Amino acid sequence: MKKKIDIIVEARLSSKRLPKKVMLKVLERPLLDLMIERLKRINFIENIIIATTTNKIDDEIVNLANNSGVKFFRGSENDLLDRYYKAAIAFNADIIIRLPGDQPAPEAQEIDDLVLFHKNGNYDFSSNIPDVINNGYPDGIGAEAYNIKSLKYAWMTSIDPRKREHPHFNFYENPSRFYLGIMQCRDEIRRPDIKIDVNTQEEYDFVHELYRYLYPRNPEFTIIDIIYWYDNIYLKERII
Repeated sequence: MKKKIDIIVEARLSSKRLPKKVMLKVLERPLLDLMIERLKRINFIENIIIATTTNKIDDEIVNLANNSGVKFFRGSENDLLDRYYKAAIAFNADIIIRLPGDQPAPEAQEIDDLVLFHKNGNYDFSSNIPDVINNGYPDGIGAEAYNIKSLKYAWMTSIDPRKREHPHFNFYENPSRFYLGIMQCRDEIRRPDIKIDVNTQEEYDFVHELYRYLYPRNPEFTIIDIIYWYDNIYLKERII
């Protein structure tokens, strides 16, 4: 039986380090909207679901999801494990591809590769992000994959607030229970020094420059383009 694969993106406006970060604008568009545009290029998924909270402030995210032609789910603000699991159940997902909404430049090819890696290896949890294990990837282009049965087990058994807020720790810290698959970055893009997350004003400024240079030249720019820009434009301008 074919497994249904959905992307679930966590997003809320009450983030503390950089409030409303997913709605900050680059090229007159919210970062979350630009992220969704890139996610639509992924081949092996059925739905893109924006998982936000029931807080009134996040009505803005729901409106963006509707305007962008993707699904949404509203759930717990701080219990992300609960929000992800219930979003997956609501849309009958068999495999969940998890991304945070502060990754405005995900790489479609790398996420397609993760889906194949996860399915071919029959893993419970897979990742091609360097969040916990240093696998050589640039930070911000990949994702995590969860089987629904494994996510359900974590949802039912986890009582640690840290693991409720950060679902992947349920897997990384319980390798005897879960079969983990960690992708290693290929040499061509092995650049762990490059970070494309937005949690601070400085990181937002970086992404703003990245998009301002690359997007008008090629809206479908890849990590190869980002690496070239970073080495030959961004860094050199700072030396000057």
